[in-house]
Amino acid sequence: MQLKDKVVAVTGGARGIGRAIANAFSAKGARIALIDLVAKDLDTARAEFAAAGVAVGTYTANVARESEVIAALDGVVADLGRLDVMVNNAGIIKDSLLVKAKDGAVVGKMTLDQWQAVIDVNLTGVFLCGREAAERMIRLGNGGLIINISSISKCGNAGQTNYSAAKAGVTAMATVWAKELARYGIRAASIAPGFTRTDLLAGMPPEMLDKVTAPIPLKRLALPEEIGHTAVYIAENDYFTGRAIDVDGGLRL
Repeated sequence: MQLKDKVVAVTGGARGIGRAIANAFSAKGARIALIDLVAKDLDTARAEFAAAGVAVGTYTANVARESEVIAALDGVVADLGRLDVMVNNAGIIKDSLLVKAKDGAVVGKMTLDQWQAVIDVNLTGVFLCGREAAERMIRLGNGGLIINISSISKCGNAGQTNYSAAKAGVTAMATVWAKELARYGIRAASIAPGFTRTDLLAGMPPEMLDKVTAPIPLKRLALPEEIGHTAVYIAENDYFTGRAIDVDGGLRL
């Protein structure tokens, strides 16, 4: 795919990995639509893009709500005239052990609310955005690409039953969509980042950061820009579909 003037929508696009992905596509001449839950973050991102001479569309939506996803993607197509790449990046964490016990007594467990909140955003939200993006791509007749942002936690990470299940799910969905949508010229893929230098991790105390990076063969966190570079690679390689790329510095959970 030649990216100049293509329209790329990124959920959770106002900050962190989503913002880096938007930056990477913008540098290739793509037109960007940022979808995020926090209007203030969208305003900040839009102003920063504008200062760099880039106009972006911004759309406030909770990806777990069907009506808001539909409205956001209708807005993208109405404002920008097309939809070529959908990056499903928005996600949350609510970590907890499945069951926590001390001296043989159960003292805590993952709550249904913790499970459901993560599944709603990280799995159902990706389903909704992928479905609605595919519908619009088919109607517009230009083909397209859907990229789901997974995680190395898809392999199973202690304390993340909810998150791991969701990230394994979005990886599987991309494989399914690649098979179902190829007839319409639509590709689908996923990226599984390892620990990445977002605001959350960058703000860790040095001793905690050392513990996180110690098992990583490259001995550092991924940069958000490296995830953005991977998304652009997938978009530009028209023979890449149905597969996941792990960007984890060699770490295997």
